[in-house]
Amino acid sequence: MIKKGSLYWLFFLALFAAPFYLTEFRLSLLGKFLCFAIIAIGISLIWGYTGILSLGHGVYFGLGAYCMAMYLKLESSHGRLPDFMEWSGVTKLPWFWKPFENPLFAFSSAIIIPVLLAAFLSYFTFRNRIKGVYFSLISQAVVVVFVTLFIGKQEWTGGTNGLTNFSTVFGISLSSPLTKIILYFLTVALLLFIFLFSRWLTMSRFGKVLVAIRDGENRVRFLGFNPTTYKVFVYSLSAAFAALAGVMFVLQVGLISPAMMGIIPSIEMVLWVAVGGRSSLIGAVIGAIVTNSAKSFFSENYPDIWLLFLGGLFIGMVMFLPNGLVGVYQSIKQRKEQRKGRTNEASAHVS
Repeated sequence: MIKKGSLYWLFFLALFAAPFYLTEFRLSLLGKFLCFAIIAIGISLIWGYTGILSLGHGVYFGLGAYCMAMYLKLESSHGRLPDFMEWSGVTKLPWFWKPFENPLFAFSSAIIIPVLLAAFLSYFTFRNRIKGVYFSLISQAVVVVFVTLFIGKQEWTGGTNGLTNFSTVFGISLSSPLTKIILYFLTVALLLFIFLFSRWLTMSRFGKVLVAIRDGENRVRFLGFNPTTYKVFVYSLSAAFAALAGVMFVLQVGLISPAMMGIIPSIEMVLWVAVGGRSSLIGAVIGAIVTNSAKSFFSENYPDIWLLFLGGLFIGMVMFLPNGLVGVYQSIKQRKEQRKGRTNEASAHVS
């Protein structure tokens, strides 16, 4: 039987080899789906391993994407005001836009700002022992606030259209096939690094504490641990993953708008993890790829009723595969072990 670790490496080798067997359009779609897979790993850490259901990760994804998009927009404007600012009557570049002319500042801000927001939100909620559905509602409220702000401040953020029309990054054309392939490889490498780091984290003592918090937070507290510290850290880490995904997304797709950081995308992120298996990191990755691939397939072939097919997929997963796609493999493995155990017991009894 092939070991689990070997299957992981085969999976990522297949992703690295994708440019050799996929068309340019399909490769672009896969690159976008891998960005979503990075978000899914973070949600698996907080939901599957720690028991924190966040319905607001679209905010961290959007903030990371917007920070990177601000640099790309300024570079594409070649020293002029961005086009949407001119349309809104702005005559001078806002002071908080100026630092984003520096790519290092833009990338750093894309990570630091979402992490600080996540740390602030999680600290004050977890310290007051707010959890479960109440935390989920708070995370959704944060989404509403940011989406409303980004839409309302059209002269600063581009409004409902968001930021788009990027042509270069570091002076290199984003439309070049070579650039797209390089960005794809960077996305796969980033996904692999985050997956390996998260796997190491969950298998460590820290990961065992996370699972203990999920299964019995009060018991963990009585044993002398502070669950707030662990929950704030892992929640902030998942926000960093979402922000990195936003950076790679805007580089590959070339746009970001408030609609991509709203409530519906935030809920979809949770569904990706549920489809793959929320307590499995590789399941979260597979769930993000499979769900978005199904969404693309149904919308291309059944444009009038594709939402019905997608809804049927989710309902079917909840009813028949509550542990996700990875749960099927685990169930088969458990049944084989049970049969093997019964066979051994029968042999021992006969002897």
